[in-house]
Amino acid sequence: MERATPVALPPVRPVRVTGLAIGAVTVVLVLALIHLTQGTSDLGALDLVRWIFGASDEDAAKILVAARLPRLLAGVAVGVALGFAGATLQSLARNPLASPDTLAVNAGAHLTVVAAAAFGLSLPILPSGGLSFVGGLLAAVFVLMLSAGGASGPARLILAGTATAFALNALTVLLMLLFQRETVGFYAWGNGTLVQGDYDAVVQTAPVIALAALGCLILGRRLDILALGDDTATVLGLHVRRTRLIGTVLAVLLSTAAVTIAGPVGFVGLCAPVIVRLLARAVPGLHRHRLLMPFSAVAGIVIVIGSDILLRSVLGAQAGVDVPTGVVTSLFGAVVLVWLARGHREARPSSTHLARVRSARFVAVVLVVAVVLVPVVTVVGLLAGDAWLLGGDVVNWLAGRSGPAVTYVLDQRYPRVLAALLAGAALAVAGTTVQAVCRNPLAEPGILGVTAGAGVGAVALITTVPAVSVWAMTGVAGAGALVAFAIVYGLAWRGGLDSDRLILIGFGVFTAGTAIITFIIIATDPWNTGKALTWLSGSTYGRTALQVLPVAIGLVVLTLLLAGSVRRLDLLALDDDTPRVLGVHLERVRLLTLTAAALLTSTAVAAIGVVGFVGLIAPHAARALVGGRHSRVLPAAALLGALLVSVADTVGRTVIAPAQIPAGLATAMIGTPYFIWLLWRTRVRPVG
Repeated sequence: MERATPVALPPVRPVRVTGLAIGAVTVVLVLALIHLTQGTSDLGALDLVRWIFGASDEDAAKILVAARLPRLLAGVAVGVALGFAGATLQSLARNPLASPDTLAVNAGAHLTVVAAAAFGLSLPILPSGGLSFVGGLLAAVFVLMLSAGGASGPARLILAGTATAFALNALTVLLMLLFQRETVGFYAWGNGTLVQGDYDAVVQTAPVIALAALGCLILGRRLDILALGDDTATVLGLHVRRTRLIGTVLAVLLSTAAVTIAGPVGFVGLCAPVIVRLLARAVPGLHRHRLLMPFSAVAGIVIVIGSDILLRSVLGAQAGVDVPTGVVTSLFGAVVLVWLARGHREARPSSTHLARVRSARFVAVVLVVAVVLVPVVTVVGLLAGDAWLLGGDVVNWLAGRSGPAVTYVLDQRYPRVLAALLAGAALAVAGTTVQAVCRNPLAEPGILGVTAGAGVGAVALITTVPAVSVWAMTGVAGAGALVAFAIVYGLAWRGGLDSDRLILIGFGVFTAGTAIITFIIIATDPWNTGKALTWLSGSTYGRTALQVLPVAIGLVVLTLLLAGSVRRLDLLALDDDTPRVLGVHLERVRLLTLTAAALLTSTAVAAIGVVGFVGLIAPHAARALVGGRHSRVLPAAALLGALLVSVADTVGRTVIAPAQIPAGLATAMIGTPYFIWLLWRTRVRPVG
């Protein structure tokens, strides 16, 4: 999965292309017929055959025409749109991981649609599509700017797209939590559902899809030239910047048309072109864009319709109504992403995260200031909320002299404050460890799939056993995190641990975990998404002292373990050879430290839910303040992580009281701009 190099395209073999086209159309027709036989009514294959051959059955006709055909046409339209969009974006970025998902197009479009609904705007289909187009285009341009047009490498594109999508999704979830009545049903829709009430969405967006697809085909010759490299394309008279601009606009238009019909259907735009490029090994000439794009559209149809058939075949007809098809396509996309990442070879040595050399006096000042700030934010956290208290109230409460009202409020608040402090510290320590082992300052436990693994375990347990104990919750979340970590680590190991490959596979596992969480929530309790969204957004609401205890124990024990390995972490952050020369058992240390990081993450997830980017921002800020030695970075990162989550939690339950912003969403709003600035500051301009 290295950056594309200029190569001549092979000649087209008309016979093979024609044979593939006939086979592809046949597959689509067969899938379409199977799709029409599925549904919640008793209408089956024989009824469909009778209807096709003109048998008069009014009930069958009504069901097929009013319910099943709109769903099929929606799947076809979405597959065509995302197939064209994915092929175009991958060619523009010369990156096989570019897609409407990884470029945050779907996240931007989703946010604008939810925002319109939250603020009471009931827009017709085409104006709604236009609004989502603006959001998707802005997101795509932003991600491409951060990743140097996608040419700076797949890992950087994933990180830039993930950061942007995370911020946009945080705003989307916040709107759905604050305006639950206005946005009811948008959680399932936001994961891509083919359920259609009529033909309006398909009929009105079909001309847009057709015109945009035609524009992409017209652009195909230019994209063939662009594949030779920017310099060669310029010499041949191609206006590279204009081509990229037109192509991006067309791809985003196609993506947002698909969102308008069915919501964000995940990873079809990633998988469809990849499948066609694989077929090009047997059918020369498919790399030419005027063939690549139509065949990607057919592959997109197969993926969408096939996923919908699989969903209803395995889980029953009602699942087709309750569970979004996008959950299945996301799982499929995660597998393809992991497969692509397995073939990734590092084009250049891993970069270590260098930091300034700081004097012992400066480091001491930083640590003292951070230590002083922790009790300050703790007290502020106890005082702030929907009911503000005074310092004397806290003193009286500590002395057991407070009144019933104050006692009740502080008894509810102090576990929340402790949970935020301890979980923030645990995530920061875990992030410091992951960055050292991966030798990548942009890595963090969440992007490596550990958080999603812990979330799958916790959500599954909450769903099946609502009154589960905190220790069982912690154990299951820890097991989920370890399983996810084992999968990522095992798949990433190929004679060595390539940091980019680890990140890419981790993102694939993260995607799969998120899809599984979505499936569990929607399949078990589709009308109670508010509680699930709150937990998945990282909330301290309703926490008790007992729930905080596991993360406190894990933080103390595992941090002490990691503190005894600070010298080894320093060596791991350099390269693979230096630790071996100095007698360090590289793989043993790497495995133990990453396991400790996974367990720390799981205890934090069990305590407050999913909180993103703390494990990335706190270690990076700590290195900027105290230097790169881990004997200094670990305590500084722990303090900064505790401060970040505590401040985010206090702000989240104060600024719009009595309503609350979950700590994870507040952390995303605070931390994501810092991460984006970091990506922008370290961006690398593409050469050639």
